[in-house]
Order: sequence, then structure tokens, then C-alpha cells
Amino acid sequence: MERENMVKSVSRALDIVTLVSSKKGGLGVTEIAKQIDINKSSVYRILSTLVQYGYVEQDSETGRYKLGYKFLEVSSKLLESIDLRAEAKPYLQELETDTNEVIHLVVYDQGEVVYIEKLEGNETLRMHSKVGKRAPMHCTSVGKAILAHLPSNVVIDILNRKGMPAHTNKTITDKEPFLKELVEVKQNGYALDLEENEYGITCIAVPIFDHLGRVIAAVSISGPTMRMADERLEELKVRMLETGRRISARLGFVSKIS
Repeated sequence: MERENMVKSVSRALDIVTLVSSKKGGLGVTEIAKQIDINKSSVYRILSTLVQYGYVEQDSETGRYKLGYKFLEVSSKLLESIDLRAEAKPYLQELETDTNEVIHLVVYDQGEVVYIEKLEGNETLRMHSKVGKRAPMHCTSVGKAILAHLPSNVVIDILNRKGMPAHTNKTITDKEPFLKELVEVKQNGYALDLEENEYGITCIAVPIFDHLGRVIAAVSISGPTMRMADERLEELKVRMLETGRRISARLGFVSKIS
């Protein structure tokens, strides 16, 4: 019975924390008691304990209770411990299972992308990519997806330092049309590589954001151009946008778009 009461108290404490977090100006004991249907003395005891540990604080002027700074400390530790590759892996596996195509996860590093995960899919596709390898940004869908969300001065610096060499005859090698494409990529939320890096291979990618809203990575689906026709790319676009949102959310990113 004692254990059951302890569990019930924890449950009530969590309900109170959730309720208090929903009101910017905080809530009073009476308001909380009414909304979760427990007596005021119980609410007060729970709040006092939460205040003691820093998870809730009381406004000295209004008497209302609001979230304490302890949550910032805990959340920052959680965010620091997040492993991008581990958090993204389940979503990458879903993409691989559903599409049977090659799935890549890359991170941005010093003007290039670095492959940190590659799932081969069930279809035969020979690609140059492999985990640990670096690739240019201007001719890859993952690179474009990241560049579109970097400051313009950073983008220009990367293009100046790295150049825009042609990898195929479809590679965009001029800055002006490339920068225009990046504007479209940012608006659309996804980027395409239409045989710009390797002949016969088409890719679609979306950016990944961290808890501060910074673009830090990208995920892509790659397949032979004959399978990645316009109709299929339209279908994959919806799935990729959702995957990007889900992985970013796991990293603590809160989208401004509902």
C-alpha cells in the first residue's frame, strides 16, 4: 500500500509539473487543485517538495508557481548526451525498409559533408559513398540541404574555398544559379541531386536541426535515376520531410511551424 501511495504521489507531481509548464505566468494552489481534482493541502505539499528540489519556484509577489531552473540544468545534460547517429538510426532503418534504397546520414564539417551512416537497402546500387568518407556540398543533395540553412556569407566562403568542380556534366558549377537553387531548397525543405555527383544516381535529402535550431546534418535517399522518376520523388518528398522533422525533434529542435 505504501508503494502504491508513493507511485500515486509521483504521478500527481508529474501532473502538476505538466500543468504549471503550460502557463507562462504560473498557477496558484487553488487553480491547480481544481484542474487535477485533488485537495489543496496535497497540492501544497507536492509543490513544496518540488520547490525544495528546484523543479518549481514560487513568485514572491503573486504567489503563483512556475517551472524552476532545475529543468534547464537537466535538459542541457540530456541535450549534451544525445548521440545523433543513435537517435537517427531507427528512422533511417524505417526509410530503408520502406524504400529498399540506399540511405545516408551525413554531418557538416569544415565546408564538406562526412558520411556517418549508410544503409544499403535491398536493391543493387554501386555508389562511391562509405562511412567516414567526405564529399563536396555543391553537388550532393545532403550538401545542398545543409548549405540552404547556413548564413549566406558562410556559403560564399565555402564555395570560394572549395570551388565548384564538375563531377558530371550535370553538376552546377556557377554560383548564381546555384545560390538561386539554395533559396528554393530552403523554401521547399528538401534538396535534390539529379546525377550531379554520380552518373545514373538521383538523391533527395532533408536537413537535420539541433536544439538551438542550427543545421548540423542531413539524411538522404539515393537510387538509380530510372527508379527515382518525378512521381516517386514526389512520394519520397513527403516521407523525407516527416523523417527530417522527427529526427530533429529527437535532438530537441522545436519547429515554429505547427
